[in-house]
Amino acid sequence: MDQLLLHSGFPILSVLIFLPLIGALVLLFVNNEDRCRSLALLFTGLTALLSLQLLFNFDRGTSKFQFAEHRPWLETFNINYTLGVDGISILLVLLTTLIMPFCVLASWSYIKTRVQPFMICLLVMETAMVGVFVALDFVLFYILWEAMLIPMYLLIGIWGGPRKVYASIKFFLYTLAGSVLLLVAIIWLYTTNNASFFIPDMMWQNYPLNAQILIFLAFFLAFAIKVPMFPFHTWLPAAHVEAPTAGSVILASILLKMGTYGFLRFALPITPEATVVMLPYVLWLSIAGIIYGGLTALAQSDMKKLIAYSSVGHMGFVTLGIFVLNIDGVEGAILQMVNHGVTTGALFLCVGMIYERTHSRELQKATGLGKYMPIFITYLAFFSLSSFGFPGTNSFVGEFMILAGAFQFGTANGGFPYLALAAIPGAVLAAAYMLRMLQKIVWGGTNNPDQSWITDLNRREIITLAPFLLFVFWIGLAPQPFLDLMHTSVTNLLQQFHAYTLQTVATSGPVF
Repeated sequence: MDQLLLHSGFPILSVLIFLPLIGALVLLFVNNEDRCRSLALLFTGLTALLSLQLLFNFDRGTSKFQFAEHRPWLETFNINYTLGVDGISILLVLLTTLIMPFCVLASWSYIKTRVQPFMICLLVMETAMVGVFVALDFVLFYILWEAMLIPMYLLIGIWGGPRKVYASIKFFLYTLAGSVLLLVAIIWLYTTNNASFFIPDMMWQNYPLNAQILIFLAFFLAFAIKVPMFPFHTWLPAAHVEAPTAGSVILASILLKMGTYGFLRFALPITPEATVVMLPYVLWLSIAGIIYGGLTALAQSDMKKLIAYSSVGHMGFVTLGIFVLNIDGVEGAILQMVNHGVTTGALFLCVGMIYERTHSRELQKATGLGKYMPIFITYLAFFSLSSFGFPGTNSFVGEFMILAGAFQFGTANGGFPYLALAAIPGAVLAAAYMLRMLQKIVWGGTNNPDQSWITDLNRREIITLAPFLLFVFWIGLAPQPFLDLMHTSVTNLLQQFHAYTLQTVATSGPVF
């Protein structure tokens, strides 16, 4: 418990977890659709405002878990209700709480049937997602990790597109398969770690290398599916294409980050020696994902599929940054998690706005919209520039730091930066597929369909996209406040990792 800064005042983390759930319970007794929308926006908005207390009161000078809460739960099995946030998780909690009100706004006119259960699913999802990022007891973490599957399965399966049943079942089975092995690893750690599920107590223990490798593989499969890393990504395009707009935003902005968060929170500190052993394979799978995601996105005519495959490439950059195991790489990866959540979430909102007007996600049906939707095109242009890392936007900072970390990793001790050089084509491909999409939507060709009847964004849609654009430029032009939040925790993580393995990863030379 020395790793916790217990908070004896207002239980902010519990409130952030349970306030959306209370909202879901309230909605059970509300039948009016407009009132359901308003109440969902109220509860997600209150949660977002309360989460800012974390930011204002966060101590950037310590790596301990802050705002911590610890209460006995199932004492027979030593299971406790333990919560806390550090510099690695605080940005992801804020990302979750701040995006959810815009998911409600994006669904305001998009969802016309079964509005009450849809809003309930969104609120239950928020409870589970916030809980995953703040849980410090492995049983509590696992319950919330699994709880996310049910509302997302329903969001896709009920309000999705023509192949919604296929997409929802594939999503559920893929993620459940990885979770089963995660449970086995948790049980082994519990029996080995003096019958404790307290996550910090499991870190930096002298587990045998063979056991570490098996635990790492269990972690890896669970988290790689969630990211998703190549070749475990095949559930993602189907889920994104069939999901309603809010479901796609939640998938891209938050759920994918749970996999990369799992690598940082569990794989590195619990299995450090196994991480070193498995490092080459993970790094080159990241490179494969970057290239594959870019090439596949370039071939798409469905806008949702294009953005979905781009996520495979972008998340490949994140896992690359994590596993080069230096300050620039890991901090760039965490920042890029936030950047991807902002930019890709906004792009899915943009596609949803086109779909509401044209009832199609095909690029050919959206060509030449620039003449009739100047406000929309302005938003889309900036989000597209951000997606491929144009200087001055948020993604440029994250990708630059990750590539800098990859260069440091490769050049240490006379090595050659193969990894960084191999990742650069991914950035070029991102520019190619995003500019191709932008060109077709803005100008199209000589045989554009008649779009004169299409209206530009309304006030609700402008308000929905505005905060995303704010963060594109805020992080792009002044990223230091975001880096300051994570710096102490990342530095502590890497110092303990290198001290445990008695070497820096760079001393092992370049990874071929």
